[in-house]
Amino acid sequence: MARLVMKFGGTSVGDMDRIRNVARHVQREVNAGYEVAVVVSAMAGKTNELVGWVKDGSKLYDAREYDAVVASGEQVTSGLLAIVLQEMGIPARSWQGWQIPIETSDAHGSARVTAVDGTRLLDGFNTHHEVAVIAGFQGIHPPTGRLTTLGRGGSDTSAVAIAAAIGAERCDIYTDVDGVYTTDPRIVSKARRLERVAFEEMLEMASMGAKVLQVRSVELAMVHRVPTYVRSSFDDPANPGLGTLICDEEDIVEQQIITGIAYSKDEAQITLRRVADKPGVAAAIFMPLAEANINVDMIIQVVSDNSTATDITFTVPAAEYERARTLLETAKAEIGFDRLEGATDVVKVSAIGIGMRSHAGVAAKAFKALAEKGINIRAITTSEIKFSVLIDEAYTELAVRTLHSLYGLDHAA
Repeated sequence: MARLVMKFGGTSVGDMDRIRNVARHVQREVNAGYEVAVVVSAMAGKTNELVGWVKDGSKLYDAREYDAVVASGEQVTSGLLAIVLQEMGIPARSWQGWQIPIETSDAHGSARVTAVDGTRLLDGFNTHHEVAVIAGFQGIHPPTGRLTTLGRGGSDTSAVAIAAAIGAERCDIYTDVDGVYTTDPRIVSKARRLERVAFEEMLEMASMGAKVLQVRSVELAMVHRVPTYVRSSFDDPANPGLGTLICDEEDIVEQQIITGIAYSKDEAQITLRRVADKPGVAAAIFMPLAEANINVDMIIQVVSDNSTATDITFTVPAAEYERARTLLETAKAEIGFDRLEGATDVVKVSAIGIGMRSHAGVAAKAFKALAEKGINIRAITTSEIKFSVLIDEAYTELAVRTLHSLYGLDHAA
C-alpha cells in the first residue's frame, strides 16, 4: 500500500473540535487506501505557555530540562488525536519522537535530525493496520538518551524526515493557509496561490521571510526528493483544496521568471566606519560573530576617502543586534575602526525565481522601479535564483507591491 505523511500545526489542533476535524482529514486518506502517519504540533499557544513556565522557574535554565518540558505539548496532542481516531473506529496509536526513534544532535532547543528508523512505524502498518500519530518537534540524542527539540516549526521537519524514512508517496503539511502565495496576501490583495513551487525556490522563500514552511523541512524535502504539499486544515475534509506542491524543478512545466516576493523584518544593519584596509581585518570582524553563532547576511565594503580605510556594512538578525554590537565594540582595538553605526528599522525584500537563471537584467529592473518610487536601497545581495534589497522598514509594503506588479505576479499566469 502507498504511504502518506500528514502534518497538522498548532492552529489546526487548537481545541477538541479542531482535533476532530483533523481526524476526518485522516479518515479520508485511510479510506482512500493509504497507510498514514500523522505528525502533530502542540495546541496553539501551548508551547509559549510551557516556555513561560520554564523561564519563570529559572532565567538560567538547563536546556535539557527545557526540552523535557516544552516537548510535552506535542505528546498531549498526539494522544488526544489517537483517542479520537479510535472513537471513529480507526486503529491508531500515539508515538513520541524517542520511541520511533528520531535521532538528533545534542543542540537542545534547536537539534538537527541525524537519522530516523521507520521500522517500528512500518510494523504498525503491517501488523496492526494502525494510523501512527506522532508527536512532532522532538527526538532523542542516543549517546546521552536525552529528549531533544528541533526548534520553532520543528514539526514540519519531523514530518518530512519521517516521510523520507518510510518511503512515503508524499508529505502533506496542513496549516491555516491553503498554499504558498506569490507574496503576503495581507500586503498585496492580488497575491495568488501557486500550484507548484520548486524545492530551491521554496528554500529561498522560507529563508527570506515566508513563514509557510520551516527552512530545515524544505532542505530535507529537497535532499530526499519528498513531494510536499502545503494545504489548509480548514478545508472541508470531504472536499479539500489541492494546495501548493513543492517539487523538483523538472516537474514544473511553465516557469515564470519570478515566482514570489518575500520580506523579512527580522533584520538589523551594522556599519563599521573607517576600518583599516589591510589583510585579516574581515576575519577579525566576522570570526567572533561566527563563534557566537550570529549569522551575517548582506556584506558590503566601500572604500573611504583614502585608500587606507574602508567602510563595511552587514546585516544580522534583529534579535542578535545588541549582542553583535557588544562583541564588535569589545574587539574595536583589534579590528581598528573609528565608530560603529547601526539601524534596526530596516527590512529585507527578496524576489525569488528559478527563471532568473536564464534571464538577464532581472534585478536591474527592480532597482529602477524602486528608485522611481523614491525607495533608497541600503544593501544588495544576489544568488542564482534570488536577489534581496535592504530598505527602510517604512517602505516595506510599497516595495513589495511594486515588485509584485513589476514581475507580472498580479495576474494569473
